[in-house]
Order: sequence, then C-alpha cells, then structure tokens
Amino acid sequence: MMNSIILVLAMTLIAAPVLGYKQEDLEKLKATNSCESCDLTGADLVGVKLRDANLTGADLSGAKLPKVKLRDANLTEANLTGANLVGVKLRDANLIKVDLSGANLRGANLTGADLSGAKLPKAKLRDSNLTGANLTGAVLLNAKIDFADFSNAKLCNTVMPDGQRIFKDC
Repeated sequence: MMNSIILVLAMTLIAAPVLGYKQEDLEKLKATNSCESCDLTGADLVGVKLRDANLTGADLSGAKLPKVKLRDANLTEANLTGANLVGVKLRDANLIKVDLSGANLRGANLTGADLSGAKLPKAKLRDSNLTGANLTGAVLLNAKIDFADFSNAKLCNTVMPDGQRIFKDC
C-alpha cells in the first residue's frame, strides 16, 4: 500500500507542469521594461506593455506573446524558439541574431525590424509584414512564408525556405 502511494506521488510530481521562468525576472520586466539575459521560458506575457523593452539575451522560448506590442524593443540574441508571437507588433525592433526557430509569427508586423543573423527555421510567418526589414544573413530554412510581405526587405546572404541563398541589396 505504501509503495503504491509513493508511486502515485512520484508520477504526479513528474507529470505536473513546471514553470520554466523565474518569477523575479517576470516582475523585473514588468517594473522596469528591461530584463537582460532573463529566464522567461514559457512565460505568459499577454497584455504586458513592452514597447522599447530591453530583452537582450533573454530566454523567451515557448513564451506566449500574441498581439503584444514590442515596437522598438531590443531582443538582440534572445531565444524565442517555439514562442507564440501571433499578431505581435515588432515594428523597428532590434532582433539581431535572435533565435525564432519554430516560432509562430503569423500576422506579425516586423516592418523595419533588424533581423540580421536571425535564425528562423520552421518559423511560421504567414501573412506577416516584413516591409523594409533587414534579413542580412538570416536563415529561413523550411519557414512558412505564404502571403508574407517582403517589400523592400534586405535579403543579403539570406537563406530562403527552400535552401536557396539570396543576395539582394548587399
């Protein structure tokens, strides 16, 4: 009987969802609009005001940011793998060397964003606006870009979804 209770307790603890982020990092971000190298893994940031935020080097993998306004934000070298960024506003944001592998950016506004050196393999960019974005050295291998707007985007040494390397506006 005792072994059964211990087994059930162990299974419950293993199966229980674990918060990946540090609560103090989330509170710091909300209070100061800055959180460099923070752990915000899986954080729910819906409704948080992040215009001009400094999230340099932050881990936002799996984070929920749909429709969040990140205009002019600095996300240099941030990890956003698998993040929910549906309809996010990243106009003029600094996304240099950001990792957006597998992120969902459907309908996102990335107008004028600097995505140089960004990793976007398997990212979902359907219906996104990348007008005037800098994608120099970015990798979009196997990304979904149906109906995305790349008007006036800089595609210098950019790896496209089919593996083709583009040298436009170098």
